[in-house]
Amino acid sequence: MATIAFTAEPGKPEVLITRMFEVPRTSLFRAYTDPLLIPQWWTNTTVDKMDVRPGGVWRYVTHAGGQESGVYGVYHEITAPARLVYTFEAEGMPGHVQLITVTLEERNGKTLLTQQSVFQSVQDRDTMAQYGMETGAKAGFDRLEAVVTKL
Repeated sequence: MATIAFTAEPGKPEVLITRMFEVPRTSLFRAYTDPLLIPQWWTNTTVDKMDVRPGGVWRYVTHAGGQESGVYGVYHEITAPARLVYTFEAEGMPGHVQLITVTLEERNGKTLLTQQSVFQSVQDRDTMAQYGMETGAKAGFDRLEAVVTKL
């Protein structure tokens, strides 16, 4: 498995995650924007809505332990196959919105994925970190790699 860099600087309300993938960026972009691929790398998840365009909304539902929980957001920028900007919010936790920017930079047939998550406060960022954001990101990107290597 590839190495992931997870950076959460003290005092800054953001997390920066980077990882190199052994695939072209078009494959990664597709995995982020194809509703048939999302459930393959988001564990136990179904896509309820996914309108991939600026102003379009998305909503995923995760099924675990006999319960469902939803996450949703709005796409702000779609620049295929290089960049996605969207919000992320968990249902039941209003007011804790993240702005996520995913940048895909192709390098000799590989792709450097950079994901910046900007939180509304350092406290929100720290709370997500306590709930296993780093571990979840690593596992999710491992599953993402398995999906994109098959494309």
